[in-house]
Amino acid sequence: MRVLVIAPSWVGDMVMAQSLFITLKRQYPDCRIDVIAPLATIPLLEYMPEVSLGIEMTVKRGKLGLLTRIKSGLNLRDHYYDQAIVLPNTWKSALTPFFARIPQRTGYVGECRWGLLNDARLLDKTKLTKTVQRFVALATMSKADAEDFPKPVFKVDPERQNQVIQKYHLSKDRKIAALCPGAEYGEAKRWPISHYAEVARQLIDYGWQVWLLGSGKDQAVTDQINQLTDGACLDFAGKTSLGEAVDLLSLVEVAVSNDSGLMHVASALNKKVLAIYGSSDPNFTPPLNDKARIFYSALECSPCFKRICPLGHTSCLTDINPGSVISELTDS
Repeated sequence: MRVLVIAPSWVGDMVMAQSLFITLKRQYPDCRIDVIAPLATIPLLEYMPEVSLGIEMTVKRGKLGLLTRIKSGLNLRDHYYDQAIVLPNTWKSALTPFFARIPQRTGYVGECRWGLLNDARLLDKTKLTKTVQRFVALATMSKADAEDFPKPVFKVDPERQNQVIQKYHLSKDRKIAALCPGAEYGEAKRWPISHYAEVARQLIDYGWQVWLLGSGKDQAVTDQINQLTDGACLDFAGKTSLGEAVDLLSLVEVAVSNDSGLMHVASALNKKVLAIYGSSDPNFTPPLNDKARIFYSALECSPCFKRICPLGHTSCLTDINPGSVISELTDS
């Protein structure tokens, strides 16, 4: 059994896709799973032992790239895949498996993909309420199996941990908290800088190390947080690869994060996660481990799923007091 999975573009969705990979391995222990993904998220596959090969999709997110997708499919014909599972709902994402002549092409109907998919499923959002359930359901016809999904579990290489410790001259002599204040989707998912800084200051007073993690786009935010703590945090935003960020998170005791890709990474590493939700729905994309604690105001206007607060106040985030997050850390 050879399966090709067309992966989603977002970091968090790629983490949740591991639940699908685990489910496939449970059904077909000897199956080979290859994954097509953007270069930005391929490093995550190194932490998923279920995956044999990551194949880069060179088309940028949001672009059609018709000829590139067709050529990719033609190049994959001699891999002789038995099944393709297409996780994105876009029409373009189903092109490569079609031109690869993969016999069974599975996915949700999405953007009218009859023909491109020959195992097109109708999505019942009332029964499959979580993103991870929708992924897992594509590996099984049983909704009960999808509802009882396996959780993502990253496998970390101790040698890679040691390499990142040596590279950044790190010490584990004190407890470490990671703050992940970014959210690529938009500011309506970002807890205020002042709130993160207050958490950082108090943890530092308690003797903790505080690491700031994020992409290059988050550097302005992490820089402000660090300034508010008189430079007492270690700021890694924009300085690490995604793989190094995973290895750094594997070393911490707890991660405080917005609803973001790094939140899902920390969860897959089985860390205590304090997840802060604003415009998004914690029932739709929750952190998937039993140690997670969700902070959500559940205002009448929430969740709005907007990038910018349409009411201009972002009360769903500002109303979450730093003290409640700190209490969850210091009382445990």
